[in-house]
Amino acid sequence: MHRSTPPRPTHRTARAAGALAALLALTACGTAAADDGSLEVLASFYPLQFVTEQVGGDRVTVTNLTPLGGEPHDLELSPAAIGRVSRADLVVVQSGFQPAVDQAVLEGHPARTLDATAVLEAAPAAEPALPLHDDDHVDAHDEHEHEHDEHAHDEQASDAHDHDHAAALDAGHVADDGHDQGGVDPHFWLDPTRLALLAPAVAETLAAADPAGADEYRSRADTLVHELTELDTTFTAGLASCTHRTLVTSHAAFGHLALRYDLDQVSVAGLDPDTEPSPRRIREVADLVREAGVPTIFFESAATAKVADVLAEDAGVTTAALSPLESLTREQVDAGDDYLTIMTANLAALRTGLDCA
Repeated sequence: MHRSTPPRPTHRTARAAGALAALLALTACGTAAADDGSLEVLASFYPLQFVTEQVGGDRVTVTNLTPLGGEPHDLELSPAAIGRVSRADLVVVQSGFQPAVDQAVLEGHPARTLDATAVLEAAPAAEPALPLHDDDHVDAHDEHEHEHDEHAHDEQASDAHDHDHAAALDAGHVADDGHDQGGVDPHFWLDPTRLALLAPAVAETLAAADPAGADEYRSRADTLVHELTELDTTFTAGLASCTHRTLVTSHAAFGHLALRYDLDQVSVAGLDPDTEPSPRRIREVADLVREAGVPTIFFESAATAKVADVLAEDAGVTTAALSPLESLTREQVDAGDDYLTIMTANLAALRTGLDCA
């Protein structure tokens, strides 16, 4: 069986993240409240908005820089949005994920900035239920290089296992399956225990800006951590006894979820949802699906199911949608959906698609 395990982030990536984290350090500048007296807070995409709203309550007004249904990866900011960044009481970001937001923060000097990347890097590494194994997928190399790499893999499997397992837990990053060279999976929020790490950090940052609300922020953070812990418990129980543990996805957005719940993510494409996989890669994954008896190919609910449909037809299996929860649609907002309800729907889809008892 094939498991997707990440390479350790490069020194250049680590230095860049560290430098940006330093530039995003909390400042002691004064704050400017919104018209209703609440703090004016910007979140760069939905999961950060969710945590900030849950912790801030009525004392904050949170605006999402990524529009409903928008693609956070490709976000571009208007001059008006850049101006809001400079005037905000707090901006909550994930450095390295949205370059336009990183640039706006660096140039705009908002009163306070909280960087989710820095919070995760400072937190203890997440431990999966079982250790990961090496990924032996073929990549974009030619057949000769692939054969050579597989031979080296066989000789070094034990050492590589230890190294890659440590890399998987490094700073909460989980990389793709090797088809996007050097990339790391930014979707940390699909592991509820990692998202929960943001709650106390948001509470303390809001408390620094609004000391009168400190107790409320901390209490609300505790409540959110409890809810996310319960969600994690539900996922762990719900995915504990699945007939299949191979999670085949159209692209590698679910590495953190797979790591947390001992699933084997096999992605047709890498981290970039706009990258079309080669026919060779589709055939390769189709062969794996048939050999392992995988019953379901998962595609992102907000993206086209074209790749998943082609693969499912080739392999004779079904498809199902999973939400990466990068942003909400207008329909989801109107229906009252949020992170908790959509993650619960993801669990239901996984339990059906993986044939869980």
